[in-house]
Amino acid sequence: MSERNTLVRSLHDLGLSAWFGGSLAGAVAVNGAAADVTDPVQRLRVANAGWARWTPVNAAAIGAHLVGGAGLLAANRGRVAAQSGVGASTTAKLAVTGAALAVTAYSRALGKKLQQADGVPVEGGTDPSPTTPPDIAKIQKRLAVCQWLIPALTGTLTVLTSLHGEQQRPGQQLPGVSTKPGKLLRAAGTAATGPVGAVSAIGAAATRAAAAGAARAAHAAHAARSARATDLDANTTEAADTTDTDAVV
Repeated sequence: MSERNTLVRSLHDLGLSAWFGGSLAGAVAVNGAAADVTDPVQRLRVANAGWARWTPVNAAAIGAHLVGGAGLLAANRGRVAAQSGVGASTTAKLAVTGAALAVTAYSRALGKKLQQADGVPVEGGTDPSPTTPPDIAKIQKRLAVCQWLIPALTGTLTVLTSLHGEQQRPGQQLPGVSTKPGKLLRAAGTAATGPVGAVSAIGAAATRAAAAGAARAAHAAHAARSARATDLDANTTEAADTTDTDAVV
């Protein structure tokens, strides 16, 4: 592409970086530091305070990522439709983005419930103690899973973003664009007609190939006959010329 998309690409990349890095840092540092607090009833309060400070920043980062992603998708819609492989990677990225948003929203809902449980003794931000009430312990166990799911999903988004960057190389764009129409036509034909249609298509292709071969053979035979006729005419003319010469002498 000749035009630049610096603004939306920056929003996309910076937002995703903050989303990934913040969730990973929260799981390792915030929840980990809460477990080091001496008083068990203060541990959850420390973890809640840390996540409460990060939540607005995280929301802004996610919003920036989504805006940037939408801008990039609009700018590259032609490649998504025409270049082989780009549509599939875009679909995968959209699916992972949806999953990451769902897990992040669910984690926030669980976190709000923990904010109402300040003063409950726990081992850490996501680790209940033997004296933790069962309902709070259940929430913490769910958060213990979500805290690692979010960086895993956003890390996957980072990998897919790198793949999109590789697919924008000139050496990837031209072959991808040239092979996409044929693949779409073959897929459409197979999907529309099913196995019977696919067999019929193969038979039709074989018939066309046989007809082409027969046409080539007929053309070669005609050329050979024409060559022999030309040689015969040349010999006849030469013999006639010789006879005329003898008669003159």
